[in-house]
Amino acid sequence: MAPTKAPDSSRRSDRSRRAIHDAALALVTEVGYRRTTIEGIAARAGVGKQTIYRWWPSKAAVLMDAFLDLAGRAAEEVGAGPGETAPGIPDTGDLVADLKLVLRATVDELNDPTLEAPTRALTAEGVVDAKLGAEFVHKLLDPQLALYVTRLRAAQEAGDVRADVDPRIALELLIGPLMHRWLLRTLPLTHAYADEIVDYAIGGLAPRT
Repeated sequence: MAPTKAPDSSRRSDRSRRAIHDAALALVTEVGYRRTTIEGIAARAGVGKQTIYRWWPSKAAVLMDAFLDLAGRAAEEVGAGPGETAPGIPDTGDLVADLKLVLRATVDELNDPTLEAPTRALTAEGVVDAKLGAEFVHKLLDPQLALYVTRLRAAQEAGDVRADVDPRIALELLIGPLMHRWLLRTLPLTHAYADEIVDYAIGGLAPRT
């Protein structure tokens, strides 16, 4: 008789984590962050709530991990490297075209229902929970903003952006208006708007003639 193979506990844990991630994201999208509970996540994932508390201290922590996992999977689909949350900004030599391409992709992400609800929940919760907010910035936002810094520095070296421009401040001219409109929901977030942001920003960054 062949020996009985012991269950793979790590695989079982991975399946449970993925089920919990998926449950958290689904519930936040369906009922909102405030009505999402650990009990609801556990029931949706088919696990005991003690399993969740063994890995995470709160529903905010569950959602953070779930969102990072979702962002990582989405990044793999569009060609990001291991551990990256987004592919690098292209450098075709045309700064305006490269930035428009990336901002249009950002518009699509912010308008995607599967990403919008958890992004809004984490953004709002990060305002009142300083630790969560810092983690959200460190793990998700900073790596993405660093891509803009790299591209803008390359543009400076190519003479397309003034040498005295601080790339970290300059990128806020691109990201800030987009996030402001998204947060307030007063006007539609469109590709055309993203293009205008780039045109306005680059007009102020370009070398003076």
